[in-house]
Amino acid sequence: MSIAQQSGLSLADQVAHELREDIIHGRLLSGMPLVESELVRGYSASRNTVREALHLLGREGLTHYVRHKGVIVRRLSVDDVRDLFRVRRTLESSAILTGAPVVSGMSGPMANAIEAAELACEREDWRAFGSHSLRFHQQIVGLIGSPAFDEFFTNIVAQMRLVFSTARDEASYQAPWLARDRHLFQLLIENRRRDADEAMGSYLNDSEHQALDLLSRVATP
Repeated sequence: MSIAQQSGLSLADQVAHELREDIIHGRLLSGMPLVESELVRGYSASRNTVREALHLLGREGLTHYVRHKGVIVRRLSVDDVRDLFRVRRTLESSAILTGAPVVSGMSGPMANAIEAAELACEREDWRAFGSHSLRFHQQIVGLIGSPAFDEFFTNIVAQMRLVFSTARDEASYQAPWLARDRHLFQLLIENRRRDADEAMGSYLNDSEHQALDLLSRVATP
């Protein structure tokens, strides 16, 4: 596996970036082991570099060390999920009410995320759909215009993707959200900020309820 060179990033940062992207795209799921020797070979990196990358992801809440098992992709708890949605409500509402207007309309990055989600839905690729839907919400937070918030929210997206990965039937879990993402997008294009904020509040309330219900069912044999 090759790592795209990224200006200003150390090799450990680059490895962490690639692993984070694998989580966001559903290639690494909750509970999967991250075997150090395999990562060393896959990234042509030293053990110290890989360990530093895993340490970075651990600080972000994406990995967890288990005694006698090593590092695994983290499983989120009910409290973790509730906290994620507290963050999402704060940032996504702020972005809608005070962020830049969606001036690029049907040709911008937000539209691209919606289009990619629609194509994934048509192909019934629900893993990809979940990732593209989250990218759409990243673009909403991007309206704030803060690189620091953008970087922070990327971690929130990765943690949300770990919640999705626990669904036994991702089709039924993901299918209802496309229409609601489209609706949010249309409200943002029309600059109907209050309506969009209200729709986002309802969206996140329902999404949190669904996520918590999913975790309770996964925890029940």
